[in-house]
Amino acid sequence: MNDKKRLYYLDNLRVVVITLVIAHHVGQAYGPTGGFWPIQEAERAAWLGPFFTVNRSFFMSLFFMISGYFTVMSFRSKGAKDFLNDRLLRLGLPTLVFGLVMIPIQLFAFSAPAFPVDVGHLWFLEHLLIFSAGYVLWQRLRPGRPETGQTQPGLPGYPTILVCALALAAVTGVVRIWYPIDKWVYLLGFIRVAFADVPRDLGFFIIGLLAYDRRWFQRFPARDGYVWLGIGLALAAYWYVYALWLWQYLPTEGILMDAIRLLWEMLLCFGMCIGLTVLFRERLNFQGSLGKTLAQSQYAAYILHVAFVLLFQWIVLSLDLSPSVKFILVTLAAVPTTFLFSNWARNSLRL
Repeated sequence: MNDKKRLYYLDNLRVVVITLVIAHHVGQAYGPTGGFWPIQEAERAAWLGPFFTVNRSFFMSLFFMISGYFTVMSFRSKGAKDFLNDRLLRLGLPTLVFGLVMIPIQLFAFSAPAFPVDVGHLWFLEHLLIFSAGYVLWQRLRPGRPETGQTQPGLPGYPTILVCALALAAVTGVVRIWYPIDKWVYLLGFIRVAFADVPRDLGFFIIGLLAYDRRWFQRFPARDGYVWLGIGLALAAYWYVYALWLWQYLPTEGILMDAIRLLWEMLLCFGMCIGLTVLFRERLNFQGSLGKTLAQSQYAAYILHVAFVLLFQWIVLSLDLSPSVKFILVTLAAVPTTFLFSNWARNSLRL
């Protein structure tokens, strides 16, 4: 099995996570969300609350983990200068264009000041650009010769993963004393940051960096991967039960509950990130013509999807339907439309 074929499962996984991101943003209009969204329905679907919580606990960290893996691959093939130029063009330019478009929208549509510039969901590109630049700097400053090839040291076992989860939970808990979930700040007027999630996202980006040379994605035992997937799914299911019913009978506040929730979040994140990677490696390590098109369009889909989400949310705004039905309809419309347009944009605009 060559390297190209081994990466099919990562391509397929990114497509599925992009689809989940689109559904997540569709739900912003129909569920109890803590963030701002331009279109708001008066009636809300309660079940979307745990949907948001479970999603945000792992899906962007999974993106960062996969991105970290490909960061090493791209850096090794291009070299530092060409790699940074490529990152600036691929990550920085779309963010800059989006920011310039947002300035008049902020001024005239929302009567808001021009600065800070709201880059919206493209915060991910900003963070990935910063993390990538940090990786290049580390490669230049680190003592000794940089790693140039893949090795096969021991795989992280349950104790190691649990220690990492505990460490990330502890660091995240300290950060959230000052920066709770959904508190966004703007560094230098245009870098959008939710510090509450930075430790987890950066941690999984580093895991992706380490995974490349150590071949963790290829070598992690399938049985252990399925165990972690089971842990992640069980914790996700628990949160639905807790958020929709069990919270009435259990304490919801206090330091102990905050600590339990942090540990729940990190274990769910590790469970889903490890488990889904192994599941796709074992069961979805192939790619037909449709899968190839979707994989090639997933980056453009991330950049462009919000426009289609808002369009379809506006179309159904006046319909006398429940928020759950609107969520399903808009998701079913936005996902294929986004990928179809993204495929055209990729070929025409080289996104």
